[in-house]
Formats: sequence, C-alpha cells, structure tokens
Amino acid sequence: MDTLEIEAVRAFVMIADLQSFTRAAEALGSTQGAVSVKLKRLEDRLGKKLIERTPRQVRMSAQGETFLPSAREFLAAHERALAALTMERRRFRLGIAAHVMGPEVPTLLAKLKSLDPCLTVEVLVDNSRALLDAYEQGSLDAIIVRSDDDRRDGEVLGPEHFGWFTSSDFEHRAGEPLRIASHPSCCTVREVARRLLDTASIPWTEVFVGGTSAVTAALSAGLAVAAFPCRLATPDMIEVSQALSLPPIPSLSIMLHSSLTDAKTRETLRAITAAFSEHRRTGNRLER
Repeated sequence: MDTLEIEAVRAFVMIADLQSFTRAAEALGSTQGAVSVKLKRLEDRLGKKLIERTPRQVRMSAQGETFLPSAREFLAAHERALAALTMERRRFRLGIAAHVMGPEVPTLLAKLKSLDPCLTVEVLVDNSRALLDAYEQGSLDAIIVRSDDDRRDGEVLGPEHFGWFTSSDFEHRAGEPLRIASHPSCCTVREVARRLLDTASIPWTEVFVGGTSAVTAALSAGLAVAAFPCRLATPDMIEVSQALSLPPIPSLSIMLHSSLTDAKTRETLRAITAAFSEHRRTGNRLER
C-alpha cells in the first residue's frame, strides 16, 4: 500500500498557501530545490499533478484543489497524534487592531486549531497604540496592525484598500456640506480623508464619530459617508466615489509583527500568513 510522507505533504500545503516555492522554502527552513523534490515525490506517489508552475505564476491544478483539504486533515491528524503523546500545552498571545479585525479571523482561528490541538490562543482586540505598547512590554507574542500605525519592518499580510462608503438610503443635497462619519482622532485615515476633501475643495461636516463597528452601523443606516476599508464593507454598503466625485484614497498594508523565533511560533506565524493569503485568494467582491 502506498504511504504519504509527512514532509512532502507539508511542502505541498505550504506551496499552495503561499503560492510560491521560494516563500514555502523560507517558511519551512529549507531550500527551493528541496521543496521541489518533495513535491515531485508526492506527485509521483499519487500519480497526479498537484501544482502548475510557470515563470510568472504558481497555482494548484484541479487535482491539487481536490487533494488540499485532505492534505490539511492528514497534517492535522499527524499533529494530534504527536500531541496525544506529549500533551504539552502552548499559549500564543495575539493582538489584532480593532480596525483590522475582519473576515479573515475565523479562517485564521481554524488554521491555528488544526495546526496544534494543544495550542491555547489568546486574542486581544484593542486600538493599535495599546497593542504596540503591550507588544513592546512582551505581553503579546505577535500583533496585526496597519502600516500607518507603526513604521517598523514586519511581514505584509496584504493590502488595505479604501473607498468612500455609505448605503443606498444616504441622500446628499447639492450645495450642502458632505456629511462624514469618522473614526476617533487617533486614526490616520480620518486625517487623510479630511485632507483629500479639503484639497478637492469639497465642503464637509463631521456628523458621526465612533469605532469601526459604530461607523459600520452609521454607514449601513445611511447617516453619512466615510473613508472605509473595502475589506470590511458589508453587503448593504455601496461605494460612492464616482457618484459623488470624491478623491481616491491611498492604500495601506496590514502588517504582522513578532519577535519570537522558535520553531513552533514560526509555524503559528505561517498559519496566520496563510489564513490572510487564503482569504485574499477567495476574494472580496469589493477588492476585485
């Protein structure tokens, strides 16, 4: 009976998640050649082509798409078997900025659960300044913030695109100032939006201030327009840049910071990166 090699399956999953042989090799602490050999060995064992590779693109074949869920479960079963022998509990403390918390998080938590059954995940959602302070003090193992919140180098999880959003119930009368909803004064995007409107000579008035969930509710209710992440827009929101002749908003990046380098933590960080990458691939209709 044919058997599958753990490391070969792990290499395939990492290539599929990161869509890159180079990044997969870096994540596995290996070389691109070694990763390619492991993938070839797995494909030969299965008699199926799992990864299609061109000079410009790495993507899964139809057989790879079919095999991927089973491959993940295979790796998870392997980790559970090992964990049953050691039962060593690990704790991972992750901070996520409130204005970054989005639809990727359920995928992220599912990946962390399958990665290590003995992993206890602590998630703190707070404003970026509080998270950065906690990270500096060593009370958080990793944080996810926007690039405008911290200028240090980190790993880019993905772009953060913005638009001007409201709902279909919003009414703007010609000659009146544009009614704006904003985040608190510490938000860089708020200041950028104000500056863009002033530069474009568009009169505005701030009628609502609140956190991300509060602004979401205000936009859905049609109270105002806001510079808002496309990634977090709800189905009842509409993008009105063209309709109201509003200026484009520059994109930012979502960043992952961690100072830990042990092997288990690196696995956890790779799972976080993969969760964001997977969500980006499946796509948000507003970001396509």
